[in-house]
Amino acid sequence: MLPAIVVETLPRLTRAIQQLAAHPDDDAAYTLADELTGITAMVAEKFTNDRTAEGIQKALQLTAGCVSLGLEEALPGEDDLAALDLLIDEGAEHAFQIGFRMIKDLVAMPEDALVGEYDTDPVYAQRRLRDKFFDICLTDPNQNWNGFERYKGQLKQRKEVQAVVRLANWLRRHNTEGAVKDADLNAEGVIALAIIFAVEGGGRIVARTGQKEFERFVKAVRANKPDYEAGWAELVAQVPAQHHPVLLERINSYREHCTVLQSIKTRAAMKTLFAELENYAGSELDADYS
Repeated sequence: MLPAIVVETLPRLTRAIQQLAAHPDDDAAYTLADELTGITAMVAEKFTNDRTAEGIQKALQLTAGCVSLGLEEALPGEDDLAALDLLIDEGAEHAFQIGFRMIKDLVAMPEDALVGEYDTDPVYAQRRLRDKFFDICLTDPNQNWNGFERYKGQLKQRKEVQAVVRLANWLRRHNTEGAVKDADLNAEGVIALAIIFAVEGGGRIVARTGQKEFERFVKAVRANKPDYEAGWAELVAQVPAQHHPVLLERINSYREHCTVLQSIKTRAAMKTLFAELENYAGSELDADYS
């Protein structure tokens, strides 16, 4: 059996500092060391503990990761000597601020399609910022650092969620029966209601409904047998183009797999249909029968 090949992945800051051995510059080295010390002290005061050795150590590890994150973002495809040049010319504080701003922007994006008051509470927002700062930037001298890859993966996932939430918010604002302004949001539920009710035709946008309205909808669809595709086309025509990728993807999924739309065409009981609708819409349904 051949031995495993281990590829060492050091933080970009570490690799940049290593370039000083081949390109010595005492003044730059002293300035960089002094700047990194100041950043570490600030991180220890705000995020770890500046009164314990463990707190200082964690602060140093976070500083290394955050500066490395900023360097990776600022210098895509460039070598480690370019990273050293940036640290000398612009300063480590500049790279740290780039990295920290990336973390702040990431945390500001929704993590999933269920949005509540917790997501906008400033106390919890600060806690989430600290947790994500540790998750992405904390380096470990005994392990490879992959914070930039984790950041890119999480950014991609959150952008996808953000697109879903933005579509749902648009649908809520343009709900035919009046804008829905609840603080809590089940984005997938809002989109589900809009797509399901769109098959009736007429261009109505439904982002919130109740049992009575759903019963009316089912009876109308069974009686009139509308063209589902025409109803969806009317919905798409009303929604701004920037939301079309998410909307069209969901319509395609519901066209093939939505049990509510499939069951309406059968003799399924209204109670059964409403229970299935609850699986799609969740908290976006008005519970009371009126």
